[in-house]
Amino acid sequence: MVDHGPLGKGPTIVPTPLRHHLITRSQNPADLLNAATRLFGGSIAASPLDELCGGEHELRGVAAHDFAVGYFASPLDVRVATAGGRARGSYFVNIGVSGAVSASCGALRATLDETTAGVVNPGDTQELRPLHGQRTGFLGLRIDAALVDQEFTALTGHPPVSTVRFDFALDLAEPKGRAVRLLVRSLLEQLDSQDPLFQRAELRRSQLRCLVTALLLAQPHSHTGQLHDGPRPGHPRSLRAALAFIEANLTERIGLGDIANAAECSPRTLSSAFRGRLGLSPMSYVRGLRLDRIREDILTSTDPVGAIAYRWGVSHLGRFAGQYRARFAELPSATASRR
Repeated sequence: MVDHGPLGKGPTIVPTPLRHHLITRSQNPADLLNAATRLFGGSIAASPLDELCGGEHELRGVAAHDFAVGYFASPLDVRVATAGGRARGSYFVNIGVSGAVSASCGALRATLDETTAGVVNPGDTQELRPLHGQRTGFLGLRIDAALVDQEFTALTGHPPVSTVRFDFALDLAEPKGRAVRLLVRSLLEQLDSQDPLFQRAELRRSQLRCLVTALLLAQPHSHTGQLHDGPRPGHPRSLRAALAFIEANLTERIGLGDIANAAECSPRTLSSAFRGRLGLSPMSYVRGLRLDRIREDILTSTDPVGAIAYRWGVSHLGRFAGQYRARFAELPSATASRR
């Protein structure tokens, strides 16, 4: 890894990450794909984009119950599907170490190197292509979705009302991004240390929690508007009643008046509460939650997309497809093709 240093005094050579944690080094790319699936505990499904290529394929990694990190060195082009569904799944943060990787997630594109990372949300699929077909090295960090929810709750005083969805490209060169990069490096140094103190699960988890908090604060996401200067008190009774009503009736056609009646307040008061506490309007919340549930069902069932959408209260498939694409950067049919 090459780091240009905090003061721009020139590059610093950093040792190969996870140097004490070799999992596989092979001329067979299938060994790399199988090892990656084992490292990430079945939370991914990796497959080659083109024909299997030769060369050396290496994976180093460490796994725990709520995170795993791997260092991949390979010229292989791969498609990586992440698990979503009701188990909430995992987030992945990919950072270039040597060379560069062309990465895509739906319609989104980024070149992963020392200055740009890619953040992949639960249920999403990414495609990774080493530039110029050369053997490149990059880090893949898996973070359990429950840990993201936990740190979001610590920041705001309440759990996220729907899945936190990060923007794809993370700029590691700007100040907030540099903080994420430094915390990743600190975690790697702990994992590479031979000191028994740094092998303790408590220290690793503390470091990981700091990293997740930095990611929530540094990278724009679907709930950025709810992050303020500190924890906030819990939702008022009217908002709790509204959220419970929406959850119980999400498969039905819900209007603003229906939600306001359930919350025993005026539509204007309700809208003000939603915007003040959740950063969006009541109907935007309904639409986002409904789209999240539809996506989960598409990924975890074999039912036709139209049948799933109607089951969740969608009445206009054309408009639904546009809203789905705006939220997930791909059409529902593209999601269904990965089942």
